[in-house]
Amino acid sequence: MYKHLSLEEREKLFAWNQKGISFREIGRRLGRSDATIARETKRNKTLTRGLEKLSGRYLPCRAQQKADKRACIQRSQASWKGPEVYLYVRKKLTEKQWSPETIAGRLSKDHPGLHIVHETIYQAIYKEQNQKFKLWQYLTVKRKRRMKRGGRCVHHDSRIPEAISIDYRPKIIERRKQIGHWETDNVIGKLTDKSALSVTVERKLRLTIMSKLTVKTASEKAKRLFERMIRLPEALRRTITTDNGVENTNHKQISKSLDMSMYFCHAYHSWEKGSVENMNGRIRRYIPKGISMDYIDEQTIRAIEWELNNTPRKCLDWNTPLEALGEILHNTKTTNRCTSR
Repeated sequence: MYKHLSLEEREKLFAWNQKGISFREIGRRLGRSDATIARETKRNKTLTRGLEKLSGRYLPCRAQQKADKRACIQRSQASWKGPEVYLYVRKKLTEKQWSPETIAGRLSKDHPGLHIVHETIYQAIYKEQNQKFKLWQYLTVKRKRRMKRGGRCVHHDSRIPEAISIDYRPKIIERRKQIGHWETDNVIGKLTDKSALSVTVERKLRLTIMSKLTVKTASEKAKRLFERMIRLPEALRRTITTDNGVENTNHKQISKSLDMSMYFCHAYHSWEKGSVENMNGRIRRYIPKGISMDYIDEQTIRAIEWELNNTPRKCLDWNTPLEALGEILHNTKTTNRCTSR
């Protein structure tokens, strides 16, 4: 692999050249080609005004400064790390609307040997000369400028009758080592909408189930949850964690029909069901705020659900939720066969 000359090599080149040693011999001593030596002396000659006595001469310190400056400019202009990486990033960002972190994590799987850090993608997107492409509009939060991390902290208390607090939820659920533990929430469009979107996410696999609620009532929420989740294997139906919204009033009915315990977050503690909150943000890429849910049909919802379940995730070692589910089901079947024998 090609390596740039070091300052030590440039000093040796200068000393040997002063003694009249040929470029071919200098190259042999440095383990370089004579063309490299000739190009180095020609490219990095001193041509600075005010140094007329030294102008046109090769000086190692000046040559090193010019080489460092040139490398710095090249790095800033090639922030995408090559056209192949740039095309991959642009395609996944604009067509799939993957996050920079997802793109960076999946790149090495799809193209072994290529690599990029997600922070590099963010910096390239927000770079002044790249602003004309407006790639920021494909990010989850479509900000023209990068914002500092932060937020408000609100503490209130409200409860649904007979709700079981998340404080009593088994601690094993927090470690995400066992499948079958879900979080659910509603995504709304306009405040005047009659309908809403029920979103339920499995904590370990990030598997997502979406259903349209024709009306924003507790009975409709319970009905849609039952229709989708009763089809799942029992191993995938253990618990559900939710918030204190009125749509969860029929929690006892849900628990009984699905044989799943339901736990409630503290009021205004949305981070206690972070998986579904994160998924809601991903859904906003497809259904931005202000878009009426009344006009979103079931076919569109199924298409979004399919995309979400086929998007690589960092927590799954850049596998998709469906790939992770398939692997678990395969291992379970293999274990059962071995046990039966």
